[in-house]
Amino acid sequence: MARKSEMMDAIEALAKAKDISVDQIVSAVEEGCKAAYRRFIKRGQNAPLNLSVVLSREHDVQIFARKVVAEEVEDDSQQISLEQAKALSPNYELGDIVEIDVTPADFGRVAAQTAKQVIMQKLREAEKGKIYDEYIEKENEILTGIVERVEPKAVYVELGRTQGVLEESEFIPGEEYRPGDHIKVYVLQVYRDRRDASRTPQVAVSRIHTGLVKRLFEMEVPEIATGIVQIKSIAREAGSRTKMAVASMDAAIDPVGACVGPRGSRVDKVVAELKNEKIDIIKWSQDPAEFVANALNPAHVLDVFVSDSEKICRVVVPDNQLSLAIGKEGQNARLAAKLTGWKIDIKSQTQVAELMRQNAPEGAEGTGSVIADAYEDYDVTLPDDEIE
Repeated sequence: MARKSEMMDAIEALAKAKDISVDQIVSAVEEGCKAAYRRFIKRGQNAPLNLSVVLSREHDVQIFARKVVAEEVEDDSQQISLEQAKALSPNYELGDIVEIDVTPADFGRVAAQTAKQVIMQKLREAEKGKIYDEYIEKENEILTGIVERVEPKAVYVELGRTQGVLEESEFIPGEEYRPGDHIKVYVLQVYRDRRDASRTPQVAVSRIHTGLVKRLFEMEVPEIATGIVQIKSIAREAGSRTKMAVASMDAAIDPVGACVGPRGSRVDKVVAELKNEKIDIIKWSQDPAEFVANALNPAHVLDVFVSDSEKICRVVVPDNQLSLAIGKEGQNARLAAKLTGWKIDIKSQTQVAELMRQNAPEGAEGTGSVIADAYEDYDVTLPDDEIE
């Protein structure tokens, strides 16, 4: 059995050490040798335009010039005469490709160093490409990282083979990050450095994306992981409150109870990861009125009036529930609107009665229901599970 060249021995060892395919390294070696050859002969003669490289067993590297057999040579860097070709082999004819061994006898230290530089660059690019391929599959997923460096505008997180960048805009408000902290992050995007392909791929991560909440519940709730319970929508104001709508594909499974877990164990783990962010888990419904009523939890809803054309729900709550339904600085109503996709107008019973009194024509009689009279142009829905 013929002995492998020292070059091939080195390539195979490097491929194993770097976990890169032999073919990738061989390609890098060939490109490096071509560059080295062109640089080496630049001082005295024109380099052939078409080169091929062979890693032979007898020689580490051989460089061949590929030339076309021509009746009249116009460019000797690409062509060879028929007479010269037949001197090499009588079988050559016009139009054939001749490969001529042009390996310099003294293709030595300078050329080898040049080849080495190109080879190392190609190896870095191949390795970073492998890292990119690995992490591009992790977009929209959760990764656990270790905080490496904290700056005013960004936190840098070690994610294994590369680094994640948590921009200031993706911080949970009020959350502090310290070097050495273990945190879960949501992968927004993985991208290459367009200016330098040899640099490690950049990974943009987030702590405020709704996808972080979704993935955390998938990790903690087996029914979500298997698809029995589905997360229909999430509305979040990171660091403060999240509302999540869930539905069950199995009538025997309570979707809200599955997410909360025994004694709140499942939701508590998510809350702890999000630094005690409040999480409201509500039951999703195809009926917009019922869905809106559920979304306004913990407020008690009396009536919901739906305008499909305007995509507005007019909600009536008891007087003592108005501030609860709206929430501090409007947060509860705002999140409910984001969760359901409907505009929500909340009124108390007293406000509706006053609205009717102001707008009713003098002497007119209502239907007997002040609330129904106020919204006579809307479909009326009374959520069964919310009415006393």
